[in-house]
Amino acid sequence: MAAPTKALREHCHQPRPDWVPPCADDTFATWILQGATPSGTARLPGTTPRKRRLTLEEYVEGIRHRDTGVLAQAITLVESNAPAHQELAQQLLTRILPLTGAAMRVGITGIPGAGKSTFIEALGCRLCEKGHRVAVLAVDPSSTVTGGSVLADKIRMEKLSREQGAFIRPSPSGGSLGGVARKSREAMLLCEAAGYDVLIVETVGVGQNEVTVRSMVDCFLLLTLAGTGDEMQGMKKGVMELADLILVNKADGDNRIRALAASAEMTRVLAYLRPATEGWTTPCQLVSALTGDGIADVWTRVQEFFRTARSGDVLMQRRRSQTVAWMHGLIHEALVIDFFRTPDVRGRLPALEKAVAEGKMPPLVAAQELLRLGRS
Repeated sequence: MAAPTKALREHCHQPRPDWVPPCADDTFATWILQGATPSGTARLPGTTPRKRRLTLEEYVEGIRHRDTGVLAQAITLVESNAPAHQELAQQLLTRILPLTGAAMRVGITGIPGAGKSTFIEALGCRLCEKGHRVAVLAVDPSSTVTGGSVLADKIRMEKLSREQGAFIRPSPSGGSLGGVARKSREAMLLCEAAGYDVLIVETVGVGQNEVTVRSMVDCFLLLTLAGTGDEMQGMKKGVMELADLILVNKADGDNRIRALAASAEMTRVLAYLRPATEGWTTPCQLVSALTGDGIADVWTRVQEFFRTARSGDVLMQRRRSQTVAWMHGLIHEALVIDFFRTPDVRGRLPALEKAVAEGKMPPLVAAQELLRLGRS
């Protein structure tokens, strides 16, 4: 190897590392450039160093100081299924609980193609301009074949992702029902503790069964389009009766006339439904996420909702019931996991699955046998 030049030696750290032989001359290539730090761990060429695991105190302090990098790692921690990670995650959630509860929690759902991501970006950018700190938890569908997800929401919200006061976290649904991820509630608490005063949860967008998000947020927005259903379709029990605000999106250009007709139809439908929140009448209004028309009016309505919900103590009661329901949900989830981990159940399950699949045993009989094994 060629000897280092005089200019290079002048920019190198002195003295040379202590493991360099005393008799080594300039042909011994051990010079350390400015800005580089020696590594004590050897790595294979082309590999990247393993990221150091943060301690509990580092997580807490990073979240307190609104470090988005630490926040992202904390959400990854709570999403992990590793037992060691779960234990640390629960310790972290316990520590940051006193910092939570002040944010406005808003859920947004709608059919695929309703423009949820475009609407959230338009609304989020406007809120950031007004000085709000906005956290978006976007849930993307997971493949039922491979289990993978294309987390494209952050790509679609390119403008919002550049806002200093915005934080976007896409997560896979992982097959969870209700259009949200399993750990969305924990992620919401972490974002609140990091100082985000507006939390937006975007659901997968698969139809009328996206009701789980209702049990997580304060205000529930439903995005719909003109010409997607008749009056009887709108009256079906489901997501319609859970919405605090219904928005007819893409009300621009030639579609505005159809959007006006759809809005009038939705208003008639709402007259037959019980309001989702006590003391609040669910309105329906037009909005265009593409042009920005109606975005300011939407936020005005959301603020009116929170003033109404807080004045009547409805908001506090809703959050309390949501927390208790969350606890019961975790109990059910843990019971199912423990049930299938039972040795007798694991040993008998393949044979019963085969018998049911071949039509030799009714599913109910097989389920009852497994349940008896799980209780024994």
